[in-house]
Amino acid sequence: MINVLLVDDHEMVRMGMSAYLSTQPDIDVIEQASNGEEGVKKALALKPDVIVMDLVMEKMDGIEATKAIMTADPKSRVIVLTSFIDDEKVYPVIEAGAFSYLLKTSTANEIAEAIRSAAKGESVLAAKVTNKMMKHMRSSKEKSLHENLTPRELDVLKLIGDGRTNQEIADSLFIGIKTVKTHVSNILQKLQLEDRTQIAIYAHRHRMVT
Repeated sequence: MINVLLVDDHEMVRMGMSAYLSTQPDIDVIEQASNGEEGVKKALALKPDVIVMDLVMEKMDGIEATKAIMTADPKSRVIVLTSFIDDEKVYPVIEAGAFSYLLKTSTANEIAEAIRSAAKGESVLAAKVTNKMMKHMRSSKEKSLHENLTPRELDVLKLIGDGRTNQEIADSLFIGIKTVKTHVSNILQKLQLEDRTQIAIYAHRHRMVT
């Protein structure tokens, strides 16, 4: 039997989830909490197998509650169930140790399956959350790439983004044309790009051109 604690400030949400989960032969809702502070106390006292956690609540929100629970008991399995998918909610609660992240548009069966998965040590992320995290990872990767450029290479990158030719870059920076070509070659390699056009696009995408 999978013991579950529901933490949500909306009574009807708790009642609805509890009613459905009670029909599942392998899931038992052992307790409910109406805010994060109460959720932390009950989670640490009862040691449920899975905690279903809302994010926006009074007294203590789901992010702080998850952090407190995971700090006290790192083996806890917290499933976030929320209507929010903005950056200031998703990343902090996952960093706090949330095991899974579902939206309240999920079906009752999907929530039940996520609880079963968490009990087995398998995380579940809503598709929109997965897409957001993938985009964030790609963005972080791109950011780290241009941080590897030298100050002079950054100067050249910005001037390419501004539409300057190699000769114009050389004149602007008071360096030789061969040196410019070397910088361009290094930029292409470090940013994993293929040509000057892609360099210009990169510069504009990262707002390096005024």
